[in-house]
Amino acid sequence: METLNAQKPTKNNNIAMKITGAEAIIHCLLAEGVDLIYGYPGGAIMPVYDELYKFQDKLTHILTRHEQGATHAAQGYARVSGRVGVAMATSGPGATNLVTGLADAQIDSTPMVCITGQVPRHLLGSDAFQETDIVGISTPVTKWNYQITKASEIPEIMAKAFYIAKSGRPGPVLVDITKNAQFDELDFTYEKCTKVRSYNPVPKPDLESIKAAAELINNAKKPYIVWGQGVILGKAEEELKALIEKAGIPAAWTIMGESAIPTSHPLNVGMVGMHGNYGPNVLTNECDLLLAIGMRFDDRVTGSLDTYAKQANVVHFEIDPAEINKNVKADVAVLGNAKDTLAALLPFVKENSHDAWHKEFDKKYEEEFKTVIENDIHPTKPGLTMGEVIEEINIAAKNKAVIVTDVGQHQMIACRYAKFEQSKSNITSGGLGTMGFALPAAIGAKQGAPEREVVAIIGDGGYQMTIQELGVIFQHQIPVKIVVLNNDHLGMVRQWQELFFDKRYASTVMVNPDFVKIAEGYHIEAKSVSKREDLKSAVEEMISSDKPYFLEVKVEKEDNVFPMIPSGASVSDIRLK
Repeated sequence: METLNAQKPTKNNNIAMKITGAEAIIHCLLAEGVDLIYGYPGGAIMPVYDELYKFQDKLTHILTRHEQGATHAAQGYARVSGRVGVAMATSGPGATNLVTGLADAQIDSTPMVCITGQVPRHLLGSDAFQETDIVGISTPVTKWNYQITKASEIPEIMAKAFYIAKSGRPGPVLVDITKNAQFDELDFTYEKCTKVRSYNPVPKPDLESIKAAAELINNAKKPYIVWGQGVILGKAEEELKALIEKAGIPAAWTIMGESAIPTSHPLNVGMVGMHGNYGPNVLTNECDLLLAIGMRFDDRVTGSLDTYAKQANVVHFEIDPAEINKNVKADVAVLGNAKDTLAALLPFVKENSHDAWHKEFDKKYEEEFKTVIENDIHPTKPGLTMGEVIEEINIAAKNKAVIVTDVGQHQMIACRYAKFEQSKSNITSGGLGTMGFALPAAIGAKQGAPEREVVAIIGDGGYQMTIQELGVIFQHQIPVKIVVLNNDHLGMVRQWQELFFDKRYASTVMVNPDFVKIAEGYHIEAKSVSKREDLKSAVEEMISSDKPYFLEVKVEKEDNVFPMIPSGASVSDIRLK
Protein backbone atom coordinates (compact mmCIF):
# COMPACT_ATOMS: atom_id res chain seq x y z
CA MET A 1 0.00 0.00 0.00
CA GLU A 2 1.28 3.42 -0.98
CA THR A 3 1.09 6.04 1.80
CA LEU A 4 1.82 9.73 2.00
CA ASN A 5 2.60 12.07 4.85
CA ALA A 6 1.56 15.68 5.03
CA GLN A 7 4.79 17.06 3.58
CA LYS A 8 6.05 14.61 1.02
CA PRO A 9 4.83 11.40 -0.65
CA THR A 10 6.56 8.44 0.96
CA LYS A 11 6.27 4.71 1.49
CA ASN A 12 6.23 4.42 5.26
CA ASN A 13 4.53 1.15 6.20
CA ASN A 14 1.05 2.61 6.03
CA ILE A 15 1.45 5.10 8.88
CA ALA A 16 -1.56 7.42 8.70
CA MET A 17 -0.98 11.18 8.86
CA LYS A 18 -3.63 13.64 10.06
CA ILE A 19 -4.15 16.32 7.41
CA THR A 20 -7.03 18.40 6.03
CA GLY A 21 -9.23 17.21 3.23
CA ALA A 22 -7.86 19.94 0.98
CA GLU A 23 -4.30 18.74 1.50
CA ALA A 24 -5.47 15.17 1.01
CA ILE A 25 -6.72 16.10 -2.46
CA ILE A 26 -3.25 17.33 -3.39
CA HIS A 27 -1.59 14.17 -2.08
CA CYS A 28 -4.09 12.02 -4.00
CA LEU A 29 -3.17 13.84 -7.22
CA LEU A 30 0.53 13.41 -6.55
CA ALA A 31 0.05 9.72 -5.83
CA GLU A 32 -1.64 9.33 -9.21
CA GLY A 33 1.32 10.94 -10.95
CA VAL A 34 -0.48 14.18 -11.78
CA ASP A 35 1.87 17.11 -12.38
CA LEU A 36 -0.40 19.46 -14.35
CA ILE A 37 -3.88 20.79 -13.59
CA TYR A 38 -6.10 23.19 -15.53
CA GLY A 39 -8.60 25.21 -13.60
CA TYR A 40 -10.21 28.35 -12.25
CA PRO A 41 -10.49 29.12 -8.50
CA GLY A 42 -13.51 30.31 -6.54
CA GLY A 43 -14.93 30.35 -3.05
CA ALA A 44 -16.04 26.73 -2.75
CA ILE A 45 -12.74 25.26 -3.96
CA MET A 46 -10.47 27.83 -2.29
CA PRO A 47 -9.13 25.51 0.44
CA VAL A 48 -7.75 23.17 -2.22
CA TYR A 49 -6.19 26.09 -4.08
CA ASP A 50 -4.61 27.24 -0.83
CA GLU A 51 -2.93 23.86 -0.47
CA LEU A 52 -2.03 23.85 -4.16
CA TYR A 53 -0.11 27.08 -3.53
CA LYS A 54 2.12 25.18 -1.09
CA PHE A 55 2.91 22.45 -3.65
CA GLN A 56 3.82 24.59 -6.64
CA ASP A 57 7.13 22.78 -7.00
CA LYS A 58 5.31 19.49 -7.61
CA LEU A 59 2.03 20.49 -9.28
CA THR A 60 1.73 23.06 -12.06
CA HIS A 61 -1.63 24.80 -12.24
CA ILE A 62 -2.65 26.53 -15.46
CA LEU A 63 -5.19 29.28 -14.92
CA THR A 64 -7.44 29.09 -17.96
CA ARG A 65 -9.65 32.05 -18.80
CA HIS A 66 -12.86 30.00 -18.65
CA GLU A 67 -13.70 26.67 -17.03
CA GLN A 68 -14.71 25.20 -20.40
CA GLY A 69 -11.19 25.98 -21.56
CA ALA A 70 -9.86 23.97 -18.61
CA THR A 71 -11.75 20.86 -19.68
CA HIS A 72 -10.71 21.12 -23.34
CA ALA A 73 -7.08 21.71 -22.34
CA ALA A 74 -7.26 18.63 -20.10
CA GLN A 75 -8.70 16.70 -23.06
CA GLY A 76 -5.91 17.78 -25.39
CA TYR A 77 -3.34 16.84 -22.77
CA ALA A 78 -4.91 13.41 -22.25
CA ARG A 79 -5.32 12.63 -25.95
CA VAL A 80 -1.69 13.34 -26.80
CA SER A 81 -0.02 12.03 -23.64
CA GLY A 82 -2.22 9.03 -22.94
CA ARG A 83 -2.49 10.18 -19.30
CA VAL A 84 -5.52 11.34 -17.34
CA GLY A 85 -6.28 15.03 -17.80
CA VAL A 86 -7.28 16.98 -14.68
CA ALA A 87 -9.48 20.08 -14.42
CA MET A 88 -10.69 21.92 -11.34
CA ALA A 89 -13.38 24.53 -10.71
CA THR A 90 -15.53 26.04 -8.02
CA SER A 91 -19.23 25.39 -7.38
CA GLY A 92 -22.24 26.80 -9.22
CA PRO A 93 -21.30 28.45 -12.53
CA GLY A 94 -17.73 27.22 -12.25
CA ALA A 95 -18.97 23.65 -12.15
CA THR A 96 -21.64 24.06 -14.82
CA ASN A 97 -19.07 25.60 -17.16
CA LEU A 98 -17.32 22.21 -17.15
CA VAL A 99 -20.32 20.35 -18.56
CA THR A 100 -19.57 20.87 -22.27
CA GLY A 101 -16.07 19.51 -21.83
CA LEU A 102 -17.39 16.58 -19.81
CA ALA A 103 -19.90 15.74 -22.54
CA ASP A 104 -17.20 16.03 -25.18
CA ALA A 105 -14.86 13.74 -23.24
CA GLN A 106 -17.64 11.24 -22.58
CA ILE A 107 -18.60 10.70 -26.20
CA ASP A 108 -14.96 10.74 -27.38
CA SER A 109 -13.77 8.39 -24.60
CA THR A 110 -11.19 10.77 -23.11
CA PRO A 111 -9.82 10.03 -19.62
CA MET A 112 -10.38 13.07 -17.42
CA VAL A 113 -10.95 13.77 -13.73
CA CYS A 114 -12.76 17.00 -12.87
CA ILE A 115 -12.77 18.26 -9.29
CA THR A 116 -15.38 20.78 -8.20
CA GLY A 117 -15.93 22.59 -4.95
CA GLN A 118 -19.36 22.58 -3.32
CA VAL A 119 -21.13 24.48 -0.55
CA PRO A 120 -20.78 23.02 2.98
CA ARG A 121 -22.70 19.87 3.72
CA HIS A 122 -25.26 21.55 6.01
CA LEU A 123 -26.23 23.96 3.21
CA LEU A 124 -26.84 21.32 0.54
CA GLY A 125 -30.37 21.68 -0.87
CA SER A 126 -30.88 25.15 0.60
CA ASP A 127 -30.23 27.14 -2.59
CA ALA A 128 -27.13 28.58 -0.99
CA PHE A 129 -24.94 31.05 -2.89
CA GLN A 130 -23.39 29.30 -5.91
CA GLU A 131 -24.97 25.96 -5.03
CA THR A 132 -25.77 23.78 -8.04
CA ASP A 133 -26.46 20.05 -8.13
CA ILE A 134 -23.49 19.32 -10.38
CA VAL A 135 -23.70 15.59 -9.66
CA GLY A 136 -27.25 15.50 -10.99
CA ILE A 137 -26.41 17.75 -13.92
CA SER A 138 -23.32 15.82 -14.95
CA THR A 139 -24.63 12.27 -14.49
CA PRO A 140 -25.60 11.81 -18.18
CA VAL A 141 -22.22 13.08 -19.42
CA THR A 142 -19.77 11.35 -17.09
CA LYS A 143 -18.54 7.79 -16.80
CA TRP A 144 -18.93 8.15 -13.02
CA ASN A 145 -19.40 10.93 -10.51
CA TYR A 146 -19.55 11.30 -6.75
CA GLN A 147 -20.14 13.95 -4.11
CA ILE A 148 -17.75 13.85 -1.14
CA THR A 149 -19.29 15.24 2.06
CA LYS A 150 -16.76 13.89 4.61
CA ALA A 151 -12.99 14.30 4.55
CA SER A 152 -12.52 10.61 5.33
CA GLU A 153 -14.00 9.70 1.92
CA ILE A 154 -11.38 11.56 -0.09
CA PRO A 155 -8.60 8.95 -0.55
CA GLU A 156 -10.91 6.10 -1.58
CA ILE A 157 -13.04 8.21 -3.93
CA MET A 158 -10.10 9.91 -5.61
CA ALA A 159 -8.38 6.57 -6.19
CA LYS A 160 -11.59 5.17 -7.63
CA ALA A 161 -12.04 8.25 -9.85
CA PHE A 162 -8.67 7.85 -11.52
CA TYR A 163 -9.11 4.10 -11.97
CA ILE A 164 -12.52 4.46 -13.60
CA ALA A 165 -11.42 7.37 -15.81
CA LYS A 166 -8.50 5.51 -17.37
CA SER A 167 -9.57 1.85 -17.31
CA GLY A 168 -11.35 -0.02 -20.09
CA ARG A 169 -13.10 2.44 -22.36
CA PRO A 170 -11.84 5.71 -20.85
CA GLY A 171 -14.06 8.62 -19.93
CA PRO A 172 -14.56 11.65 -17.69
CA VAL A 173 -15.21 11.42 -13.95
CA LEU A 174 -16.40 14.27 -11.73
CA VAL A 175 -15.72 14.49 -7.99
CA ASP A 176 -17.67 17.18 -6.13
CA ILE A 177 -16.28 18.07 -2.68
CA THR A 178 -18.19 20.03 -0.08
CA LYS A 179 -16.30 22.84 1.61
CA ASN A 180 -16.53 21.28 5.06
CA ALA A 181 -14.83 18.13 3.70
CA GLN A 182 -11.97 20.30 2.49
CA PHE A 183 -11.48 21.93 5.92
CA ASP A 184 -12.01 18.86 8.09
CA GLU A 185 -9.13 16.57 9.03
CA LEU A 186 -8.66 12.87 8.33
CA ASP A 187 -6.11 10.17 9.03
CA PHE A 188 -4.67 10.00 5.52
CA THR A 189 -3.34 6.97 3.72
CA TYR A 190 -3.62 6.28 0.03
CA GLU A 191 -3.95 3.10 -1.97
CA LYS A 192 -4.38 3.15 -5.73
CA CYS A 193 -7.57 1.51 -6.91
CA THR A 194 -7.18 -1.61 -9.06
CA LYS A 195 -10.69 -3.05 -8.90
CA VAL A 196 -14.28 -1.92 -8.44
CA ARG A 197 -16.99 -4.41 -7.59
CA SER A 198 -19.29 -5.26 -10.53
CA TYR A 199 -17.16 -3.15 -12.91
CA ASN A 200 -15.43 -5.19 -15.62
CA PRO A 201 -13.56 -2.64 -17.74
CA VAL A 202 -11.84 -5.08 -20.12
CA PRO A 203 -13.82 -8.16 -21.18
CA LYS A 204 -11.76 -11.31 -21.51
CA PRO A 205 -11.31 -12.25 -25.20
CA ASP A 206 -13.20 -15.34 -26.32
CA LEU A 207 -11.05 -17.68 -28.42
CA GLU A 208 -14.03 -19.11 -30.31
CA SER A 209 -15.09 -15.64 -31.46
CA ILE A 210 -11.52 -14.91 -32.53
CA LYS A 211 -11.37 -18.13 -34.53
CA ALA A 212 -14.74 -17.36 -36.14
CA ALA A 213 -13.46 -13.92 -37.15
CA ALA A 214 -10.31 -15.46 -38.63
CA GLU A 215 -12.36 -17.92 -40.67
CA LEU A 216 -14.43 -15.10 -42.15
CA ILE A 217 -11.23 -13.16 -42.97
CA ASN A 218 -9.61 -16.18 -44.63
CA ASN A 219 -12.67 -16.90 -46.79
CA ALA A 220 -13.47 -13.31 -47.78
CA LYS A 221 -12.93 -12.05 -51.32
CA LYS A 222 -13.47 -8.39 -50.50
CA PRO A 223 -12.56 -7.84 -46.84
CA TYR A 224 -12.50 -4.29 -45.53
CA ILE A 225 -11.41 -2.74 -42.23
CA VAL A 226 -12.77 0.43 -40.66
CA TRP A 227 -10.88 1.34 -37.50
CA GLY A 228 -11.60 3.96 -34.88
CA GLN A 229 -10.05 5.51 -31.80
CA GLY A 230 -10.22 2.20 -29.93
CA VAL A 231 -7.04 1.23 -31.74
CA ILE A 232 -5.22 4.29 -30.34
CA LEU A 233 -6.71 4.02 -26.85
CA GLY A 234 -5.85 0.33 -26.77
CA LYS A 235 -2.30 0.96 -28.04
CA ALA A 236 -3.02 -1.52 -30.83
CA GLU A 237 -1.40 0.34 -33.72
CA GLU A 238 1.26 -2.28 -34.41
CA GLU A 239 -1.23 -5.14 -34.17
CA LEU A 240 -3.57 -3.44 -36.65
CA LYS A 241 -0.69 -2.79 -39.02
CA ALA A 242 0.38 -6.44 -38.78
CA LEU A 243 -3.15 -7.62 -39.55
CA ILE A 244 -3.70 -5.48 -42.62
CA GLU A 245 -0.27 -6.36 -43.98
CA LYS A 246 -0.59 -10.10 -43.40
CA ALA A 247 -4.12 -10.40 -44.77
CA GLY A 248 -3.76 -7.66 -47.41
CA ILE A 249 -6.91 -5.88 -46.26
CA PRO A 250 -7.64 -2.27 -47.27
CA ALA A 251 -8.26 -0.22 -44.15
CA ALA A 252 -10.02 3.11 -43.60
CA TRP A 253 -10.44 5.26 -40.51
CA THR A 254 -12.96 7.36 -38.66
CA ILE A 255 -11.77 10.85 -37.76
CA MET A 256 -11.13 9.72 -34.18
CA GLY A 257 -8.96 6.85 -35.40
CA GLU A 258 -6.88 8.93 -37.79
CA SER A 259 -3.07 8.68 -37.41
CA ALA A 260 -3.07 5.18 -35.87
CA ILE A 261 -1.59 3.98 -39.16
CA PRO A 262 0.66 6.33 -41.18
CA THR A 263 -1.13 8.22 -43.93
CA SER A 264 1.51 6.98 -46.36
CA HIS A 265 0.87 3.28 -45.69
CA PRO A 266 -0.23 1.64 -48.99
CA LEU A 267 -3.12 -0.20 -47.31
CA ASN A 268 -4.45 2.97 -45.67
CA VAL A 269 -7.26 3.89 -48.08
CA GLY A 270 -8.52 7.02 -46.33
CA MET A 271 -11.41 8.38 -44.31
CA VAL A 272 -14.99 7.17 -43.99
CA GLY A 273 -17.96 9.33 -43.09
CA MET A 274 -19.98 12.28 -44.26
CA HIS A 275 -16.97 14.09 -45.77
CA GLY A 276 -14.72 11.07 -46.09
CA ASN A 277 -13.07 9.70 -49.19
CA TYR A 278 -15.13 8.45 -52.11
CA GLY A 279 -13.86 4.88 -52.32
CA PRO A 280 -13.94 4.04 -48.60
CA ASN A 281 -17.57 5.15 -48.44
CA VAL A 282 -18.94 3.64 -51.66
CA LEU A 283 -17.08 0.36 -51.30
CA THR A 284 -18.47 -0.17 -47.80
CA ASN A 285 -21.57 -1.37 -49.65
CA GLU A 286 -19.56 -3.67 -51.90
CA CYS A 287 -17.30 -5.51 -49.45
CA ASP A 288 -18.23 -9.04 -48.37
CA LEU A 289 -16.62 -8.70 -44.93
CA LEU A 290 -16.55 -5.55 -42.79
CA LEU A 291 -14.15 -5.59 -39.85
CA ALA A 292 -15.00 -2.77 -37.44
CA ILE A 293 -12.15 -2.27 -34.98
CA GLY A 294 -12.54 0.08 -32.02
CA MET A 295 -15.31 2.15 -33.59
CA ARG A 296 -18.97 2.59 -32.67
CA PHE A 297 -20.80 2.94 -36.02
CA ASP A 298 -21.61 6.62 -35.51
CA ASP A 299 -24.34 7.98 -37.79
CA ARG A 300 -21.83 10.29 -39.49
CA VAL A 301 -19.93 7.14 -40.52
CA THR A 302 -22.82 4.91 -41.52
CA GLY A 303 -25.29 7.27 -43.10
CA SER A 304 -28.61 5.44 -43.44
CA LEU A 305 -28.44 2.24 -41.39
CA ASP A 306 -31.10 0.70 -43.65
CA THR A 307 -28.57 0.47 -46.46
CA TYR A 308 -25.26 0.22 -44.58
CA ALA A 309 -23.13 -2.83 -45.49
CA LYS A 310 -26.18 -5.09 -45.75
CA GLN A 311 -24.32 -7.43 -48.14
CA ALA A 312 -21.41 -8.02 -45.78
CA ASN A 313 -20.62 -10.17 -42.80
CA VAL A 314 -19.74 -7.85 -39.92
CA VAL A 315 -17.09 -8.57 -37.29
CA HIS A 316 -17.01 -6.01 -34.49
CA PHE A 317 -13.87 -5.73 -32.31
CA GLU A 318 -14.93 -3.67 -29.30
CA ILE A 319 -14.02 -3.15 -25.64
CA ASP A 320 -17.46 -1.87 -24.62
CA PRO A 321 -20.22 -4.52 -24.78
CA ALA A 322 -22.83 -1.74 -24.96
CA GLU A 323 -21.65 -0.89 -28.49
CA ILE A 324 -22.23 -4.40 -29.85
CA ASN A 325 -25.41 -4.54 -31.99
CA LYS A 326 -26.32 -0.99 -30.89
CA ASN A 327 -26.38 0.40 -34.41
CA VAL A 328 -25.11 -2.35 -36.72
CA LYS A 329 -25.73 -6.04 -36.06
CA ALA A 330 -22.50 -8.02 -35.75
CA ASP A 331 -22.23 -11.55 -37.14
CA VAL A 332 -19.23 -12.02 -34.85
CA ALA A 333 -18.46 -9.88 -31.81
CA VAL A 334 -14.92 -9.94 -30.44
CA LEU A 335 -14.87 -8.30 -27.03
CA GLY A 336 -11.70 -7.02 -25.38
CA ASN A 337 -8.87 -4.54 -25.75
CA ALA A 338 -7.97 -4.28 -29.45
CA LYS A 339 -4.30 -4.90 -28.69
CA ASP A 340 -5.11 -8.24 -27.07
CA THR A 341 -7.78 -9.39 -29.52
CA LEU A 342 -5.82 -8.50 -32.65
CA ALA A 343 -2.71 -10.19 -31.27
CA ALA A 344 -4.76 -13.32 -30.58
CA LEU A 345 -6.30 -13.16 -34.07
CA LEU A 346 -3.07 -12.87 -36.06
CA PRO A 347 -1.86 -16.51 -35.81
CA PHE A 348 -5.18 -17.74 -37.28
CA VAL A 349 -5.15 -15.35 -40.26
CA LYS A 350 -3.69 -16.54 -43.57
CA GLU A 351 -1.46 -14.38 -45.74
CA ASN A 352 -3.27 -12.79 -48.67
CA SER A 353 -3.12 -9.82 -51.02
CA HIS A 354 -6.55 -9.10 -52.60
CA ASP A 355 -4.98 -7.19 -55.48
CA ALA A 356 -8.15 -6.92 -57.58
CA TRP A 357 -10.07 -5.54 -54.61
CA HIS A 358 -7.39 -2.93 -53.97
CA LYS A 359 -7.63 -1.76 -57.57
CA GLU A 360 -11.26 -0.84 -56.98
CA PHE A 361 -10.14 1.58 -54.25
CA ASP A 362 -7.48 2.94 -56.60
CA LYS A 363 -10.07 3.64 -59.29
CA LYS A 364 -12.35 5.46 -56.88
CA TYR A 365 -9.41 7.51 -55.62
CA GLU A 366 -8.47 8.57 -59.16
CA GLU A 367 -12.04 9.73 -59.72
CA GLU A 368 -12.07 11.66 -56.46
CA PHE A 369 -8.66 13.16 -57.18
CA LYS A 370 -9.72 14.56 -60.55
CA THR A 371 -13.02 15.93 -59.31
CA VAL A 372 -12.18 17.11 -55.78
CA ILE A 373 -8.66 16.66 -54.41
CA GLU A 374 -6.72 18.33 -57.21
CA ASN A 375 -8.93 21.41 -56.98
CA ASP A 376 -8.57 21.53 -53.20
CA ILE A 377 -4.78 21.13 -53.10
CA HIS A 378 -3.73 22.77 -56.37
CA PRO A 379 -6.55 25.20 -57.16
CA THR A 380 -6.68 27.31 -60.29
CA LYS A 381 -9.16 29.82 -58.91
CA PRO A 382 -7.67 33.03 -57.51
CA GLY A 383 -8.85 32.68 -53.91
CA LEU A 384 -7.05 30.53 -51.36
CA THR A 385 -8.54 27.15 -50.46
CA MET A 386 -8.49 25.45 -47.10
CA GLY A 387 -6.94 22.36 -48.65
CA GLU A 388 -3.86 24.13 -49.94
CA VAL A 389 -3.25 25.64 -46.50
CA ILE A 390 -3.25 22.17 -44.93
CA GLU A 391 -0.90 20.93 -47.64
CA GLU A 392 1.57 23.75 -46.95
CA ILE A 393 1.50 22.87 -43.24
CA ASN A 394 2.20 19.22 -44.13
CA ILE A 395 5.24 20.27 -46.13
CA ALA A 396 6.61 22.75 -43.59
CA ALA A 397 6.10 20.40 -40.63
CA LYS A 398 7.26 17.34 -42.60
CA ASN A 399 4.07 15.45 -41.68
CA LYS A 400 5.18 15.37 -38.03
CA ALA A 401 2.86 17.92 -36.43
CA VAL A 402 0.03 17.29 -34.03
CA ILE A 403 -2.98 18.84 -35.72
CA VAL A 404 -5.73 20.07 -33.39
CA THR A 405 -8.95 21.02 -35.13
CA ASP A 406 -12.10 22.81 -34.10
CA VAL A 407 -15.45 21.93 -35.69
CA GLY A 408 -16.71 22.80 -39.14
CA GLN A 409 -15.47 22.87 -42.72
CA HIS A 410 -11.86 23.41 -41.70
CA GLN A 411 -12.09 20.31 -39.47
CA MET A 412 -13.20 18.08 -42.34
CA ILE A 413 -10.61 19.54 -44.70
CA ALA A 414 -7.84 19.11 -42.11
CA CYS A 415 -8.85 15.53 -41.41
CA ARG A 416 -8.97 14.80 -45.15
CA TYR A 417 -5.64 16.34 -46.08
CA ALA A 418 -3.37 16.34 -43.02
CA LYS A 419 -0.62 13.74 -43.28
CA PHE A 420 0.59 11.83 -40.27
CA GLU A 421 3.41 9.41 -39.60
CA GLN A 422 2.88 9.09 -35.83
CA SER A 423 -0.11 8.02 -33.73
CA LYS A 424 -1.98 10.46 -31.47
CA SER A 425 -1.47 13.24 -34.00
CA ASN A 426 -5.07 14.15 -34.87
CA ILE A 427 -6.90 15.83 -31.96
CA THR A 428 -10.47 16.87 -32.67
CA SER A 429 -13.94 17.00 -31.18
CA GLY A 430 -15.55 14.03 -32.91
CA GLY A 431 -18.79 12.90 -31.35
CA LEU A 432 -20.04 16.12 -29.77
CA GLY A 433 -18.72 18.51 -32.41
CA THR A 434 -17.80 21.26 -29.94
CA MET A 435 -16.97 24.61 -31.46
CA GLY A 436 -14.35 26.34 -29.33
CA PHE A 437 -12.53 23.06 -28.67
CA ALA A 438 -9.32 23.63 -30.62
CA LEU A 439 -7.58 26.58 -28.99
CA PRO A 440 -7.61 25.27 -25.39
CA ALA A 441 -7.13 21.66 -26.58
CA ALA A 442 -3.99 22.75 -28.45
CA ILE A 443 -2.64 24.23 -25.22
CA GLY A 444 -3.12 20.90 -23.49
CA ALA A 445 -1.71 18.96 -26.43
CA LYS A 446 1.47 21.05 -26.44
CA GLN A 447 1.94 20.57 -22.71
CA GLY A 448 1.24 16.86 -23.07
CA ALA A 449 3.85 16.49 -25.83
CA PRO A 450 6.18 19.52 -25.56
CA GLU A 451 8.68 17.97 -27.96
CA ARG A 452 6.15 17.94 -30.81
CA GLU A 453 4.95 20.73 -33.09
CA VAL A 454 1.30 21.50 -32.33
CA VAL A 455 -0.80 23.36 -34.89
CA ALA A 456 -4.39 24.39 -34.17
CA ILE A 457 -6.60 24.68 -37.27
CA ILE A 458 -9.66 26.78 -36.42
CA GLY A 459 -12.52 28.50 -38.22
CA ASP A 460 -13.33 32.14 -37.58
CA GLY A 461 -16.55 31.14 -35.78
CA GLY A 462 -15.21 28.56 -33.34
CA TYR A 463 -12.10 30.62 -32.67
CA GLN A 464 -14.16 33.39 -31.10
CA MET A 465 -15.87 30.98 -28.70
CA THR A 466 -12.71 30.45 -26.65
CA ILE A 467 -10.48 33.24 -27.96
CA GLN A 468 -9.81 34.35 -24.39
CA GLU A 469 -7.48 31.36 -23.94
CA LEU A 470 -4.88 33.36 -25.86
CA GLY A 471 -4.21 34.76 -22.39
CA VAL A 472 -2.96 31.34 -21.26
CA ILE A 473 -0.66 31.08 -24.26
CA PHE A 474 0.74 34.54 -23.54
CA GLN A 475 1.11 34.11 -19.77
CA HIS A 476 2.89 30.75 -20.02
CA GLN A 477 4.54 31.30 -23.42
CA ILE A 478 3.21 28.02 -24.79
CA PRO A 479 4.54 27.76 -28.36
CA VAL A 480 1.29 26.72 -30.00
CA LYS A 481 0.81 27.60 -33.66
CA ILE A 482 -2.69 28.92 -34.40
CA VAL A 483 -4.10 28.98 -37.92
CA VAL A 484 -7.51 30.58 -38.43
CA LEU A 485 -9.06 29.79 -41.80
CA ASN A 486 -11.25 32.84 -42.17
CA ASN A 487 -14.11 32.78 -44.66
CA ASP A 488 -16.27 35.30 -42.77
CA HIS A 489 -18.98 32.68 -42.32
CA LEU A 490 -20.08 29.80 -40.16
CA GLY A 491 -18.85 27.74 -43.06
CA MET A 492 -20.37 24.31 -42.51
CA VAL A 493 -23.81 25.70 -41.73
CA ARG A 494 -23.52 28.00 -44.74
CA GLN A 495 -22.67 25.00 -46.97
CA TRP A 496 -25.80 23.20 -45.84
CA GLN A 497 -27.84 26.34 -46.42
CA GLU A 498 -26.44 26.56 -49.95
CA LEU A 499 -27.09 22.91 -50.80
CA PHE A 500 -30.30 22.14 -48.93
CA PHE A 501 -31.97 25.46 -48.01
CA ASP A 502 -31.93 27.30 -51.38
CA LYS A 503 -29.07 29.58 -50.31
CA ARG A 504 -31.00 31.20 -47.48
CA TYR A 505 -27.99 32.22 -45.42
CA ALA A 506 -29.74 32.72 -42.11
CA SER A 507 -27.41 33.98 -39.36
CA THR A 508 -24.21 32.53 -40.83
CA VAL A 509 -22.44 35.69 -42.02
CA MET A 510 -19.68 36.74 -39.60
CA VAL A 511 -18.52 40.35 -39.25
CA ASN A 512 -15.12 39.61 -37.76
CA PRO A 513 -12.65 41.72 -35.79
CA ASP A 514 -9.02 42.26 -36.69
CA PHE A 515 -7.66 38.91 -35.53
CA VAL A 516 -4.05 40.00 -35.97
CA LYS A 517 -4.47 42.98 -33.64
CA ILE A 518 -6.15 40.75 -31.04
CA ALA A 519 -3.22 38.30 -31.13
CA GLU A 520 -0.75 41.18 -30.94
CA GLY A 521 -2.68 42.48 -27.93
CA TYR A 522 -1.62 39.25 -26.22
CA HIS A 523 1.96 39.81 -27.43
CA ILE A 524 1.72 36.87 -29.84
CA GLU A 525 3.47 37.21 -33.18
CA ALA A 526 0.80 37.41 -35.86
CA LYS A 527 0.34 37.62 -39.60
CA SER A 528 -2.51 37.60 -42.09
CA VAL A 529 -2.33 36.37 -45.69
CA SER A 530 -4.86 36.46 -48.49
CA LYS A 531 -2.69 35.84 -51.57
CA ARG A 532 -1.31 32.52 -52.78
CA GLU A 533 2.15 33.90 -53.33
CA ASP A 534 2.41 34.80 -49.63
CA LEU A 535 1.11 31.54 -48.17
CA LYS A 536 4.16 29.29 -48.34
CA SER A 537 6.56 31.73 -46.70
CA ALA A 538 4.04 32.60 -43.99
CA VAL A 539 3.52 28.94 -43.08
CA GLU A 540 7.27 28.29 -43.08
CA GLU A 541 7.84 31.29 -40.82
CA MET A 542 5.16 30.06 -38.42
CA ILE A 543 6.49 26.49 -38.23
CA SER A 544 10.10 27.61 -37.81
CA SER A 545 9.23 29.89 -34.88
CA ASP A 546 9.95 28.61 -31.39
CA LYS A 547 7.33 30.93 -29.90
CA PRO A 548 3.53 31.17 -30.04
CA TYR A 549 2.40 32.25 -33.49
CA PHE A 550 -0.93 33.29 -35.00
CA LEU A 551 -1.62 33.04 -38.72
CA GLU A 552 -4.87 34.16 -40.31
CA VAL A 553 -5.52 32.85 -43.81
CA LYS A 554 -8.36 34.49 -45.66
CA VAL A 555 -9.91 31.74 -47.77
CA GLU A 556 -12.71 31.54 -50.33
CA LYS A 557 -16.09 32.32 -48.80
CA GLU A 558 -17.84 29.54 -50.74
CA ASP A 559 -15.15 26.89 -50.61
CA ASN A 560 -17.36 23.85 -49.97
CA VAL A 561 -16.21 20.51 -48.61
CA PHE A 562 -16.70 17.51 -50.88
CA PRO A 563 -17.25 14.60 -51.10
CA MET A 564 -20.39 14.77 -49.00
CA ILE A 565 -23.03 12.29 -47.93
CA PRO A 566 -26.31 14.17 -47.45
CA SER A 567 -27.72 13.72 -43.96
CA GLY A 568 -29.65 10.46 -43.72
CA ALA A 569 -28.55 9.22 -47.14
CA SER A 570 -26.71 6.01 -47.92
CA VAL A 571 -22.91 5.92 -48.06
CA SER A 572 -23.43 4.89 -51.71
CA ASP A 573 -25.06 8.27 -52.36
CA ILE A 574 -21.93 10.26 -51.61
CA ARG A 575 -21.64 13.36 -53.79
CA LEU A 576 -18.39 14.46 -55.42
CA LYS A 577 -19.75 17.91 -56.22
